[in-house]
Amino acid sequence: MLTEVADGVLVHVSEFIQSNSVVVQGRAGVLLIDPGITANEMTDLANDLRALGQPVVAGFSTHPDWDHVLWHPSFGVVPRYGTARCAASIRGVLSSADWKDQIAEGLPPEYADEIPMDLLGFITGLPAQAAQIPWDGPHVRIIEHQAHAPGHAALVIEERGVLIAGDMLSDILMPFLDLQATNPIDDYLAALRLFEGVADDMAVVIPGHGSIGGADQLRARITQDRAYVRALRDGGVPDDPRVGPAAPLAWLPDVHNWQVQQLAQHRAHDGTSD
Repeated sequence: MLTEVADGVLVHVSEFIQSNSVVVQGRAGVLLIDPGITANEMTDLANDLRALGQPVVAGFSTHPDWDHVLWHPSFGVVPRYGTARCAASIRGVLSSADWKDQIAEGLPPEYADEIPMDLLGFITGLPAQAAQIPWDGPHVRIIEHQAHAPGHAALVIEERGVLIAGDMLSDILMPFLDLQATNPIDDYLAALRLFEGVADDMAVVIPGHGSIGGADQLRARITQDRAYVRALRDGGVPDDPRVGPAAPLAWLPDVHNWQVQQLAQHRAHDGTSD
């Protein structure tokens, strides 16, 4: 179930939109990033780690979307971190008495009954501007930005040459913008510049969903995502196979069209252009 993609960095892939759970080996155990998504898959992941003699010692959620703040009792009771904004965002959701019903509305129906929600979102926010994850293992640097979701974080394991991109830099999903933000286009382009700034030192990119890529694919994905976002900004039609007739997932063109509509309303409301 686990595939090693770099020294001490392993990935478990879920059936749900090729969701990638990332395991980083440390001195006393592992850091578990964005585990998911069904109870059976997480149990299998925990069993694989036990077979390796690697207990979970910490967790991290790259952002507050439901499929990135899951947990399972088999991982144990350990610190689970996120950025301060990530933690505040999911706390806001959990503060509603009907939060389970709200989240259930967005769950894929074919998996809804298999997704454990009891431990969803118990995230400890790191101090604002925290530069790294506090744990006993390789230095994991946090690159926080406001592109896909509040407090979205990419992670850089410099000594392993690994960029963990959260819900960005996917080969199967086009950019999903945070359309609740004031300047979603600018935010996304700024995040891509941050990724470009570390790309020379990276050998592997792990997106939240999709295939693991090498150094060449990292550069190509930054270029492709920038072209898509600029097309949204300029009102053009993106030349992007992820939203075309042969899209990897049938619903992606609908999401693309919805983003176009939302951005048009955003501009009309503000009387400005992104």
